[in-house]
Amino acid sequence: MSGHALHGRVAVITGGSRGIGLGIAKAYREAGAHVVIAARKPDGLAVAREELLRVKGDGEVHEVIANAGEPDHAARSAEETMARFGRLDILVNNAATNPYMGDLLDLDLPRAEKTVRVNQYGMIAWTRCAWRAWMAEHGGAVVNIASVGGLIVDPHIGWYNATKAAMLHMTRQLAYELGPRARVNAIAPGLIKTELARAVWEPREPILTAKLPLRRLGTVEDVANAAVFLASDVSAWMTGQTLVLDGGATVLPIGVDA
Repeated sequence: MSGHALHGRVAVITGGSRGIGLGIAKAYREAGAHVVIAARKPDGLAVAREELLRVKGDGEVHEVIANAGEPDHAARSAEETMARFGRLDILVNNAATNPYMGDLLDLDLPRAEKTVRVNQYGMIAWTRCAWRAWMAEHGGAVVNIASVGGLIVDPHIGWYNATKAAMLHMTRQLAYELGPRARVNAIAPGLIKTELARAVWEPREPILTAKLPLRRLGTVEDVANAAVFLASDVSAWMTGQTLVLDGGATVLPIGVDA
């Protein structure tokens, strides 16, 4: 894809200071966009900003301290973006939380509510602010980072996956509600080799990759490339869809070992 695929556009990325969010910010900057990274921790944002400035690109880099689960933070971030750049073309709803692991019947209300607030309602709040600030009049693209977990059953993170399944449905709903001005699509990554997930993939990488048709785990770059595609005009007739990036995990036959 052209290095100018997003030239001059402004992208806001929640959870943009590390992992997949930072990877998308780098790819957007390489594609010519101005990037606004939003995250809770100032120190992490400062480090991410330095990384982004080392990436070849003409766009500016701006950071905002914001919690994805706080609607007023979403509003403030949109206001800052408009004040700084005068537009908000792309929103990436990437931030997520997973405070609970275990069976659904043992799930407590506080952690259930926190997960929904960030993963589910946060997506609505940030999309609403981007829509009202710019996209309703000028158009734009929303990219939701969900999870392949929203399509499968997992013995440990069922509630987290339920919120990701909700994201997939809300992607379709918002595509209907915001068209034709804005396009709304999602990415459902499988296991990605991020630092945050290192404890999950590192000890089991040979076992995990042996079962996958593509024989490797995903990288941040895999997700970032898909995010550039969904934000650019190359996908101009695509909305309400989910790109599954899982190395083929969801096509494995039941009861058959690779």
